[in-house]
Amino acid sequence: MAAMDIDMPCKLALVATLEEADSFTNVASIPTGHTKSVRAVAWSPSGNTLATASFDANLGIWEREEDGGEWECLTLLEGHETDCSRDKSVWVWEVQPDADFECLGVMMEHSQDVKSVVWHPTEELLASASYDNTIKLYVDDPSDDWYCTSTLSGHTSTVWGLAWSPNGRYLASSSDDKTVKIWQRTGEFTFKEALTLSEHERAVYSVSWGKGKGKSETSTGSDGMLKIWEISEHEGSIQHRMIASTNDAHDVYDVNTVAWCPRDGYEDLLGTAGDDGVVKVWKVALG
Repeated sequence: MAAMDIDMPCKLALVATLEEADSFTNVASIPTGHTKSVRAVAWSPSGNTLATASFDANLGIWEREEDGGEWECLTLLEGHETDCSRDKSVWVWEVQPDADFECLGVMMEHSQDVKSVVWHPTEELLASASYDNTIKLYVDDPSDDWYCTSTLSGHTSTVWGLAWSPNGRYLASSSDDKTVKIWQRTGEFTFKEALTLSEHERAVYSVSWGKGKGKSETSTGSDGMLKIWEISEHEGSIQHRMIASTNDAHDVYDVNTVAWCPRDGYEDLLGTAGDDGVVKVWKVALG
């Protein structure tokens, strides 16, 4: 999703076009050593460390050597019993000196596979999504352990993806029920369903927020569509309008993930990955 500025009044819908961006060059390949396929990657906030998650049930933590050298595996985190968190668990790890990691908590709140976990942008608040159609929120109890503080119910099928708005006041979820829901924070750990987007024709696998001036949310899924909405708040109600859409973003293949570029000056770029084995970078031209 492009950025959502809730403090601004509702604006007229922008007109946007989507086009593939200029070509990108592969600058590094990491032989991870995972024994099964790598299913997810995530950067640390500093941009210096990369995490890889694999069907072999392990997490790899990687850091590049100084002066642009090779990527080095700092540690391999083990603990999950099965791949892709089919053990229904959510683990919280804390980095220690010398690249050691300590497990701070293991939550077993979901009744089915866990499909996504996302950190709040400014708080120690964690959200997870599952095959059980729910979203769970977790916080740390300083006197005890991490625990589930809230359950968000509303989807009628698997929740595949989650994304926090940049200001942390909204959480977006994408689901097998063909919808994207926007959840509004109403208290310290309470949320309400504020908006449902139902324009997809099949399962919605991924959703993303960005921080650009477009104030938009983007989603993609098994229908091959890539959609961008302008979202704002006016007098306490959520306003939305689709500003761009493309069909067959990866030809006839499912589109599995979408992500806006977080780098300053490149807020109009987003990337998608599909079952065709291709990663595409898109440029959004706002009018």
